[in-house]
Amino acid sequence: MNHVNGNKQCKIRHPNLLKSLCALAAATLLCVPLAHAQSADQGPNDALYQYSGADRDQQLLEKARQEGKLTWYTSMTPPESGPLAQAFEKKYGIKVDIWRASGNKVMQRAITEGKARHFTVDVVETSGAAVEMIAREKLLSSFYSPYLTDLPPDAIPKSRLWVSDRINFFVVAYNTKKFKREDIPTTYEGFLDPKWKGQIGIEVDDAYWMATIVKKLGLDRGTKLFEQLSDMKPDVRTGHIVLTGLVAAGEVPVSLTNSNSAVESLKRRGAPIDWVPVEPVIGEGLGLAVAKNAPHPHAALLFADFILSPGGQELLNTMGRVPASTKVKSYLKDFPFTMMDSVRLLDEDKKWQTQWNSLFLKK
Repeated sequence: MNHVNGNKQCKIRHPNLLKSLCALAAATLLCVPLAHAQSADQGPNDALYQYSGADRDQQLLEKARQEGKLTWYTSMTPPESGPLAQAFEKKYGIKVDIWRASGNKVMQRAITEGKARHFTVDVVETSGAAVEMIAREKLLSSFYSPYLTDLPPDAIPKSRLWVSDRINFFVVAYNTKKFKREDIPTTYEGFLDPKWKGQIGIEVDDAYWMATIVKKLGLDRGTKLFEQLSDMKPDVRTGHIVLTGLVAAGEVPVSLTNSNSAVESLKRRGAPIDWVPVEPVIGEGLGLAVAKNAPHPHAALLFADFILSPGGQELLNTMGRVPASTKVKSYLKDFPFTMMDSVRLLDEDKKWQTQWNSLFLKK
């Protein structure tokens, strides 16, 4: 290569070198905006959340104990969320502050605080759709845990910004003073018999349950099922926990959209209620996530590890909650089922909500 002297042109005798230099220059120019785009989505705790070195567990525990506490937003009911937090506190000596509400309220609070840059929450655990909404506001970070390999593939969405730690199964709940198990049909189409009119109830906001059944049965058969179910004039109530209580009280003899874990909770306390996995059984993954700007990131990650560990998953199982882990067996998921695709259904939300409202919320 000749050096440049004044206005003399530099001659490059190696065309391959010229190509390499041009490629390097192009790559440098391309990398500038790309780096800015990546940094916009990065959180202050990403390096910690993704670390998988041999000293991970030791470092995580030491620094989590220095932080001393964490804040957990969840829709898990107090009889389960309380003992879970207490078990963590007893094992690690780290305090868990619980804020509990419905999935929608958990979502709204997390998003409102995030937009205001008021970072309080460390860990979120609620419905998959609600956690996905929080993720789309760029308020969550993906994380590594040695227990992620224990989860089934459909428990981890493509974004990896949350994972399913437990499953809610939509089952039929019935009052045992009014019906016997053998009275309950084996399919939802069995409830189209006129004898069930005035006996069945549903929850007000179960459009995604309907959507998943329609996808499972096929458009024609599924749509016909819900049109005919609408003609049965089911009793529409607000709140799955409320609906479960109404079944136990006998006010709503049979509910088509109850969580088997919620029924189990009342059943174990002696309430006259039981459940049947009527086909097709739909499962909804509950989402577990760590906040991008968690004020106690080490404690947050340690708590996520604890919930996903065999010990945490078994504790959920003993309390009647359905563990997502393949390492823990449970009769609460010992039947064929179809998992709800919360991410896809959220994209299709308007379509299914409009259809649901026209069928069950019309005046």
